[in-house]
Amino acid sequence: MVTRRLLDRLWAEGAAGRSWCRVRRAVRPAAPERRGEPAPEQRAVPPPAGAEPSDSLEAIAAEAAACTRCRLGALRTHAVPGEGARFPRIVFVGEAPGEDEDRQGRPFVGRAGALLTRMIAAMGFSREQVFIANVLKCRPPGNRSPEPDEIAACKDYLRRQLALLAPEVIVPLGAHAARWMLGDTVTISRVRGRVHVYGAAKVVPTFHPSYLLRKPEEKGKAWEDLQTAMRLLGLR
Repeated sequence: MVTRRLLDRLWAEGAAGRSWCRVRRAVRPAAPERRGEPAPEQRAVPPPAGAEPSDSLEAIAAEAAACTRCRLGALRTHAVPGEGARFPRIVFVGEAPGEDEDRQGRPFVGRAGALLTRMIAAMGFSREQVFIANVLKCRPPGNRSPEPDEIAACKDYLRRQLALLAPEVIVPLGAHAARWMLGDTVTISRVRGRVHVYGAAKVVPTFHPSYLLRKPEEKGKAWEDLQTAMRLLGLR
């Protein structure tokens, strides 16, 4: 069993460049070999039900880059559609881009992104093997919470991305991502710790990395959620 103190140390040391090969061995046993199974990013999946034949992740990214559906389109430096594997087994969904993400056009590249990268590595994946997206594709000013009309204007992008990606597991990070998937009235404390369903995917909500930076004592609960996702993927 991994103690909270060990988990905190491992996640913190990841920022200093510690080899996550050693971290993964300390956190959990190596995943059993799956003979004959293609790598996650090469996994063949059937076309998603209800998706347009001409739709693609590239088309969605281009639409988001030119989007003026809400006020945020006039304020952004770059849209942040998301990035990662074309056929991921797992997708992480955050709330909205922050200042660093808006400047670079990539999701989760600031302090919270560095922590998310270490969380993903602790599960045995690299960022290139998963997909990372947000509910909103543009940064709200001052990193404020998304407004309902902004979520409504942007929701179709994420819906189409998930239809194309067809992941086995989705991990909403924080309340706004959980509400997008599970209903407007949910709180992260009420829905985490349980497995939910979105289409054919299993949904495992957990805390947003930025919350974990403010409340490091909650990292143990977040690791329990990630372990649940790993079990659903057959990795534990």
